[in-house]
Amino acid sequence: MTNSRDPKHDHPILGMVHRPKVATATEYGNAASFWVEYPSGLIDLTRTTHLPQGALVNGDVAQDQPEHNAPVPPLLPATQLDVPVDGGRVLRIPKQKSAIVIVDMQNFFLHPDLRDHTTGLACVIPIMNLVPALREQDVKILWVNWGLTDHELTTIPPSLVRAFMKNGRGGFGAQLPGDFGRLLMRGEYNSELYGPLQTLYEDGRRGGTDVWIHKNRMSGIWGSQTALDLYLQEHGITTLFFAGVNADQCVLGTLVDAYSRGYDCIVVEDCVATTSPAGGLENVLYNAGGAYGFVTDSARIIDAAT
Repeated sequence: MTNSRDPKHDHPILGMVHRPKVATATEYGNAASFWVEYPSGLIDLTRTTHLPQGALVNGDVAQDQPEHNAPVPPLLPATQLDVPVDGGRVLRIPKQKSAIVIVDMQNFFLHPDLRDHTTGLACVIPIMNLVPALREQDVKILWVNWGLTDHELTTIPPSLVRAFMKNGRGGFGAQLPGDFGRLLMRGEYNSELYGPLQTLYEDGRRGGTDVWIHKNRMSGIWGSQTALDLYLQEHGITTLFFAGVNADQCVLGTLVDAYSRGYDCIVVEDCVATTSPAGGLENVLYNAGGAYGFVTDSARIIDAAT
């Protein structure tokens, strides 16, 4: 019997989190940008090996082939990494075409003198553990943070200005208490990464593995000429891990825009958090694993990388 609250026009995407493994090897996408999923649970995101029958022809978005005619290609450890994710799948990613996008782990959002964000602070140690492991695998480390200029203050839309004000006061560029400086302006202490994360970034910057990318909207990739999108295109990045705060605001905004542009999106569950009420984070994780891409955690990535 059908429940009256069930959607009348269900969509396959609603069942993706718990979808069974494919019965036949399946290729999705197009001739240039494609994934291949195998009955074993492996999903090859490297875009290197088509199914034996060849690339997708014009007009096709998927094709399948019986398992005995489509052997799983061997892992190439020098350039590829197999990462377990939720749903009984393993993602094969291209190391040098992958990056972790760490969003807004800044003093303004995390420092106890400015706010109480215990779940955000709980992400610090997992990120501290994960970043060195990814560096060793040649995965790019991208710290994507608010960092406004005085000129940008004149171009920010009113909805965003209002969102960062309280009772009509403060907001972007306003002076914060103590030595925190002007709110989310470049070079100010409140815009630096929280505590040991700033040192972690500086070590990576000196080593050539970490990059700081400024953003001026909730999403770090909201326009075709954003610094993040230009960097990803210039370096041929196709696969993105996501970490940071707040999960249902700036992380989600960046994730959805990256998904819309065709990047592979993987949320690292123990490295994202939010101050929103119960359900905010759960909604992000449900849709990250069911629609936008995949969900894993830092322990599984580290185990795969070591």
